[in-house]
Amino acid sequence: MKTWTWYIFSFIGLAIILSLVFTAGNRVEHAVNLLPAVAISSTSHAPVTEAYRNPLAIFMLQIILIIITAQVCIFFVRKIGQPAVMGEIIAGILLGPSLMGAVLPQFSAFVFPAASLGNLQILSQVGLILFMFVIGMELDLDILKEKASTAVFISYFSIIIPFGLGVVLSYFLYQRYTPANIPFYAFSLFTGIALSITAFPVLARIIRERGLSGTRLGNIAITAAAIGDIAAWCILAFIVAIVKAGSFHSFIYTIVEIGVYVSVMLFVIKPMLAKLAFASTDNAVLKRSVMVFIFIILFLSAYCCEVIGIHALFGAFLAGGIMPRKKDAIKKLIDKIEDVVLALFLPLFFVSTGLRTQVFLLNSPALWGVCIIITLTAVIGKFGGSVVAARIKNESGKDSLSIGALMNTRGLVELVVLNIGYDLGILSPQMFTMMVIMALATTFMTNPLLNLINRKYR
Repeated sequence: MKTWTWYIFSFIGLAIILSLVFTAGNRVEHAVNLLPAVAISSTSHAPVTEAYRNPLAIFMLQIILIIITAQVCIFFVRKIGQPAVMGEIIAGILLGPSLMGAVLPQFSAFVFPAASLGNLQILSQVGLILFMFVIGMELDLDILKEKASTAVFISYFSIIIPFGLGVVLSYFLYQRYTPANIPFYAFSLFTGIALSITAFPVLARIIRERGLSGTRLGNIAITAAAIGDIAAWCILAFIVAIVKAGSFHSFIYTIVEIGVYVSVMLFVIKPMLAKLAFASTDNAVLKRSVMVFIFIILFLSAYCCEVIGIHALFGAFLAGGIMPRKKDAIKKLIDKIEDVVLALFLPLFFVSTGLRTQVFLLNSPALWGVCIIITLTAVIGKFGGSVVAARIKNESGKDSLSIGALMNTRGLVELVVLNIGYDLGILSPQMFTMMVIMALATTFMTNPLLNLINRKYR
């Protein structure tokens, strides 16, 4: 029998069976007393506009708009010699109330309704957890040991000077720009740490793009930034613990919990990872079971930090830091996570930040004057502190200025810190906007400063 005849006979047979079953079913339907009909919602009869307002449809539209806007901005900022992160930050500002919300308010309210912002925020936090995990894995502990003396000295002064200036500046800002019921010590300590941050991942990418990887200047800058980031995150964890504890007894209890958590991570989880997670003889391959195990450790660490009272990001950072340095396997793991994080999750975070940044709140010359003062204080402290420290350690004039310009980069990490402060209620919307503008300005000036220094010492 031909093959096509099987198709015909099988189709006819199915039609006969369906006809018999439907006929019998109709008899049963008329014979049985049916219960009162229950209304079944269906989007097929809903107006078209209601289908567009479906939460899942809105969320998909948000992701599409965010990714396209971020990629367009990245294209243009790279044309003027800026890192990709600048494009993503600008995309967040453009999609927020500062531009789209002001120019196209109805469209902005449709794409980013208030009810959807919670989902966007949670997903962006998941992306940040993965990103901080990658940052922890990218820290090269061998370089930290090799360049420890000079890098520690530069890192110390690049933190202590802007931190001190930030605390002094907070005295003049506290009364007018702080939300109610926030103690002065919390605001002053947070302002100090916000001015002290260096964006290690952004700096690493700038060094790579400028061909400084492996040079003395590149090694010192990247090591100082890594040490500074570790110190800054520890200080920030301390500040968050103080703010969340609320009382001295609660703070002591939190510190004890942090000590127990860190000890378990370093002396129990880290050896376990070394023995189990990378037991495979193939240095370049990570089994799926190993990946699952690593992600369990990652999110369990983040969960513990969130429950203790510090931020989940600290747990992700420490989880990345304790990963065994099996080079090929770590590189493969970083690549797997980083591709998704950079393409999807980080743009979501930048837009989430942009939705909080309301430039129109700075509606007077006095407010813009305060914003400029904050930015100048941040630059003087970070750039100046790094340059002075490098000169004390007998670095050349060119290298000292270059180290200062690189250490002054704040970028993404600064935005992470500012969002933590905003969530804790330490920063008012006005202060948050000023700090975001400061982060943008200090990141934007890095490449132009390096170009200027190179021309001067050519």
